[in-house]
Amino acid sequence: MSASASVTARRLAAAALAAGAVVSVAALPATAADHARPARAKVEISAVQYDSPGRDDRSNRSLNKEWVELTNTSRSAVNLDGWVLRDESGYRYTFDNYRLAGRATVRVHTGVGRDTRTDLYQGRRAYVWNNDYDTATLRDDRGRFVDDESWGHRRGGRH
Repeated sequence: MSASASVTARRLAAAALAAGAVVSVAALPATAADHARPARAKVEISAVQYDSPGRDDRSNRSLNKEWVELTNTSRSAVNLDGWVLRDESGYRYTFDNYRLAGRATVRVHTGVGRDTRTDLYQGRRAYVWNNDYDTATLRDDRGRFVDDESWGHRRGGRH
């Protein structure tokens, strides 16, 4: 191999190594950033009691036996201020200044009551959730879909 061929080969090898190093350095921050992201908070509808036990007599006791449970499956608290829980008919409950702790659950009752850390009340005098079919939908404060739960003969698009 001649001296000029040897120099050319070394230059090509050096250029290839330099290019590889640049790609590695550029990719490193993106990879590190992906692993550094904290787990995103996840709130889901974990249970629905749409048919309150006993007679549907519209008493406050019966109304409060109708509820939707939300669970925060992450370790971080989630601010639910401005989030909306609604049914297919358009009845809405908007969360006001409420934080759901990490790994915690809250029940949203239909009737009247005193809000606590684990129980919230819509303050309604009539049932919200239909016994035969309905869908509970949860949206965040920007109107983005979070979760839903359906039941009855319309479930899964069957009519």
